[in-house]
Amino acid sequence: MSSYQEFAHIYDELMNDIPYDAYVELLDLASAGISGKKVLDIGCGTGLLSAMLAKKGAQVTAIDLSADMLEVAAKRAKSLGLSIDFKDQPMQQLSVDGTYEVAVISIDSLNYVLDRQDVEETFRRVYNALERNGVLLFDVHSLFKMDEIFLEGPFVFDNQRITYIWQTEPGEEEHSIYSELAFFVSQEDGSYKRFDEIHTQRSFAVTDYVDMLDQAGFQIERIFADWEDEPPEEESERIFFQVRK
Repeated sequence: MSSYQEFAHIYDELMNDIPYDAYVELLDLASAGISGKKVLDIGCGTGLLSAMLAKKGAQVTAIDLSADMLEVAAKRAKSLGLSIDFKDQPMQQLSVDGTYEVAVISIDSLNYVLDRQDVEETFRRVYNALERNGVLLFDVHSLFKMDEIFLEGPFVFDNQRITYIWQTEPGEEEHSIYSELAFFVSQEDGSYKRFDEIHTQRSFAVTDYVDMLDQAGFQIERIFADWEDEPPEEESERIFFQVRK
């Protein structure tokens, strides 16, 4: 995976269709009110969700493995007058002081952890970072999306300022994809600047996630799909897990 040096500066514009407010509502409901709670935002990216949670009164610690993403996130927090503690670390190496009441891994960030042992280690570390009765909410791509929808590419995006061509193929691991993206970003002089990204993601069956969560000590509260309070179906695309310590 790339370092996101260029990608970090256009990320928010590309994620306009992500209902971040729905994450806030889900976390608010799961924690009986997010205000005043210590929240761990894992794989925080440019910190948009972190900022929304902080605005709601949460005490947020946000981690990401990309220093470029964290730089954008820190600038956002500063511009909004928000106090958010940002840490540069992979989620499978999560190391934080104290314990938290809430943890979230949003926008399929967990799918970038390719090795099953690393996913298991992520769950163990999050479990240890949570207080008793603490809640973890995360989402992942379904196997249907990984094995079928993503392989229907290439995909093309153009919003007049940013254009990308996204080529996908099966990854080396089962239920994984290898993506090559070519971005073209318009400049003030009318030219376009090109940069390239390589991303690899992997998902696991719902039953595999349940087994890994169980091994870490979590209790499953609910599993639902596609932002609806309904169980996953064969063609669901995004699977959510709400679990508790």
